[in-house]
Amino acid sequence: MDSRLDDAPGHSWLGPPIDARALFAPEHAALIATLRGLAPADWREEAVPGWTVRDLAAHLLGDCYGRLSRDRDGHRDGPAFAAGETLETFIHRINQEWVDALSRVSPAALTDTLELIGGQTARFFEDADPGSPSLGVSWAGADPAPMWLDSARDFTEFWTHRQQIRHAVGQGTDADPRFLSVVLDTFMRALPHTLRGVEAPAGTRVRVSVAGPAGGRWTATAMDGGAWSLAPSVGPQQPAATLHLDAETAWRLCTRGVQPAEALARARIDGDRELAEAACRIVSVIH
Repeated sequence: MDSRLDDAPGHSWLGPPIDARALFAPEHAALIATLRGLAPADWREEAVPGWTVRDLAAHLLGDCYGRLSRDRDGHRDGPAFAAGETLETFIHRINQEWVDALSRVSPAALTDTLELIGGQTARFFEDADPGSPSLGVSWAGADPAPMWLDSARDFTEFWTHRQQIRHAVGQGTDADPRFLSVVLDTFMRALPHTLRGVEAPAGTRVRVSVAGPAGGRWTATAMDGGAWSLAPSVGPQQPAATLHLDAETAWRLCTRGVQPAEALARARIDGDRELAEAACRIVSVIH
């Protein structure tokens, strides 16, 4: 699948745009199939710290309702930041509020509702204008972000939560490269933001290389003024550092299922170790 779009002015440093629109429907279908295949006891298994499989499904439903209400329907009522509340604290609070509110809903009713509302959410993303301004993506340092990045970010969240449910019930990662290649491509858009503040001469390149059919190579280039960019650069200059990861380690690192120290122990590094270690601090979720 070619998941790239034409570049958008003003966001070239994020790299070539990603088109995840056609993947929302099959990803949603895979989620519903996973949920319908669960045994009653599976819903009580811990999927992420503090949340069961049922809680995670409730969180996904809340995300879908929020996207449709805000961006499709123009609904602006809802929770606001409390005094002194950070973005991370706010997000965690409102997510927990959804989980608590839906605690009275049975797994069967939750799945039925998620099938309906998630399907509408998939259609919303399919029809979205990828070049329009949208919600900020804090872990990429883009606010506002172009819709292509905002939607790709949501795709990675749906995919990641499905993997967490699978892992909770003893299933492995779904490594289908149709999905995982777009997930990894999206996660790596955090690389320039990750490297902000890392001092290096303009033109210095740091590369992350992920092996396997879903993998690829992402090269960040140091710019004047301390910024970094994923925009394609010209010239034969080799990267000053390359961090080599397998796909499983890469996506888990970006979602903090694996900590940087563990990822480094699994990685191979070519070139400047300090630059490679800086790249290994990448995180592509709010945590």
